[in-house]
Amino acid sequence: MKPCSKSLRIIIFLHLCFFFFFYLKGSLCADNFSYVPIQNTALDCGSHALQILSFDGRNWTGDVGSEIVAFSRHANSTVSIASSMDPGIPEVPYKTARLFYSEFTYIFNVIPGPKFVRLHFYPYSYSGLDPSKAFLSVTCGHYTLLSNFSASLAANYNNVHTFFKEFIIHVQNNSLHLTFSPSSNGSDAFAFVNGIEVVSMPLHLYVRGENVHLPFVGHPATPITLENTSALETLYRINVGGADVSPESDTGMFRTWTRDDSFIFGSAVGELAFDYDLNVRYTAAVPAYTAPAVVYRTGRFMGIHGAINLNYNLSWFFPVETGFIYLVRLHFCELDRNITKINQKVFSIYINNQTAEGQADVIAWSDGQGVPVYKDYITMFPQVGEMIQDLWLELHPNTATMPQYYDAFLWGGDIQNKQLWWRSRRTQSTAKAGIGR
Repeated sequence: MKPCSKSLRIIIFLHLCFFFFFYLKGSLCADNFSYVPIQNTALDCGSHALQILSFDGRNWTGDVGSEIVAFSRHANSTVSIASSMDPGIPEVPYKTARLFYSEFTYIFNVIPGPKFVRLHFYPYSYSGLDPSKAFLSVTCGHYTLLSNFSASLAANYNNVHTFFKEFIIHVQNNSLHLTFSPSSNGSDAFAFVNGIEVVSMPLHLYVRGENVHLPFVGHPATPITLENTSALETLYRINVGGADVSPESDTGMFRTWTRDDSFIFGSAVGELAFDYDLNVRYTAAVPAYTAPAVVYRTGRFMGIHGAINLNYNLSWFFPVETGFIYLVRLHFCELDRNITKINQKVFSIYINNQTAEGQADVIAWSDGQGVPVYKDYITMFPQVGEMIQDLWLELHPNTATMPQYYDAFLWGGDIQNKQLWWRSRRTQSTAKAGIGR
């Protein structure tokens, strides 16, 4: 079940209120300034419907007879309806599926640039076939997004009925080719997909270019850059201290932000911070589409407990595959109305027990309360005997500068992995994006 053999494999998006970091002094009061995607395709695979409203507030189009996409000729595929639906499962796009018995290619007409590609799966019985027997490989041009992937095993492992896999790919020309195929040539081999999204995004939102050097945790002399040849896969996109944020509540790109409760380690969960009246002052460096304002209005902090806070860390853990390099993006925004000066709160950030940031001071980074900022870090998991290990994120008060408060806090985050050149098993370049899917 190996995803994305060619790419930057994982980016973790944590709602830690760390955001874009080209800060310009003018600010925007722009909670409602969402990004309007040039490309916004939502394909209900196996459906004949021209348009049907789905769970995310969008109109999805059936792929049968659709003018949105073209199919490769002579491909062997059928369409099917799930024999039944688990309670609470959205019918669109999960009631219908396209089944593949040989290589099958969707061709999307697009404008060149970065795109979200999301593949939706509901491993249920279609046409009497056993979903546990379906193993799928997916390529997009020279990127391998999924290899020998079992939707059934993935759903069981994560204890979910439905899920999606999200990738960030920079398309160089006017067409995007997604090729699906069963992972074996056996007579009973098949694969399936329930829905496909292709959504454009702003340039440099995640892949920020060769001029932006990202710190490689544990290797300070070896910064890493992400270029357009990198593709990412989102693993986690987290809203720290807040509720889930649905695709329709995102800032135009239909991203999902997941609450952090299940990723907190131990009983030292800190305290929740929130200010729903906060005027989030986006900047040119952190535009309003970077993350929804609700992400910046909630967070998690240690609390005003003085020296007691020096006895523990705020800790999160995220299961990831070994043999890959990961991008961790942390989001910050100061909510406390009493914190207005540099050196009032200073803390250290550790990723996998290594120092990623020795003296994090959000006011110093953002130059003001309610101004979101983010920080990106690269970390690597060498290939070892165990395929799955935990990626650890820990925050601890820093006393070296003698700050006014011993505290640490986080608002959100993303974890993505580089699937092509970000994988330590290098081939080309792709990556995973975000904590949260």
